[in-house]
Amino acid sequence: MDVFTLHNLIELSYNSLSYAALLFLLASGLSIIFGVMRIVNLAHAAFFLLGGYIALTTYRVLGTALWTLPVAMVVGGGVVAALSVFIERYFLRRLGQDTVAQVLVTIGFAFIFFDTNILIWTGDNYMLHRPWPLDDSTVIGGISFPRYRAFMILAAVLAWAILYFVIERTRAGAIVRATVDDPQMARGIGINTNVVQMSIYALGVFLSAMGGVVGGSFLGVAPGLDFQVLPYAFAVVIIGGLGSLTGAVVGSIVVGFMDNFGTALFPELSYFALFAPMAIILAVKPTGLFGRG
Repeated sequence: MDVFTLHNLIELSYNSLSYAALLFLLASGLSIIFGVMRIVNLAHAAFFLLGGYIALTTYRVLGTALWTLPVAMVVGGGVVAALSVFIERYFLRRLGQDTVAQVLVTIGFAFIFFDTNILIWTGDNYMLHRPWPLDDSTVIGGISFPRYRAFMILAAVLAWAILYFVIERTRAGAIVRATVDDPQMARGIGINTNVVQMSIYALGVFLSAMGGVVGGSFLGVAPGLDFQVLPYAFAVVIIGGLGSLTGAVVGSIVVGFMDNFGTALFPELSYFALFAPMAIILAVKPTGLFGRG
């Protein structure tokens, strides 16, 4: 193992934080969906990849100016969220709390999206354009800081702030919390829990698809990418705790840093360095660091 300089440490920490930001966009929706609906959504990463592909088409139609990036985020997230409403309404809602059926249906949709992506966008690998000025780096003290990674961090912080405000400070958030804590009582006081669950599912998928748009200029978009990132999303929610927004933040940071530092310091043990602590946390506290039973 080579001795790291301070510059190496700062660059690796910056890269880890930006990767954690992308993981938060992916995993926060997965955690919220489980917290409200108790659905283990194995199609979640497929929504992530589909958002990236829709962004690819958006760039082809509108061009690669800076303003196209937020448009692609809204379009990619919105289209995939609308598709998720259909899936929730006509498939998942009919399954109730049958966990095995949920797993089979969601993984079935993941394979459907896999084939559809190849049919529409072929099996080629694409890297989404990074618009100016995000395509360059800022050098501070001899250390290079890619601007697009800073944008990823900013996007995740804004997403967290909006989610926290809506869930903790608004009437809509109170309705969501009531549905999570006691759905029968919520229905008894007139809350349409079906609408709440459908809205939360769409919100979680929107976050995932938006993460796919942001990640398309970082990881690229290619068939099979969804199955590669899905274990990391589950690692985040298992470490942080299913259904916890704070847990999603902490879990993303833990996974982002452990994956990057583990790969850099112990490349032959990178998977062990990431998933061994997850197994320990799961054994000691099955609900995760911030999860509730």
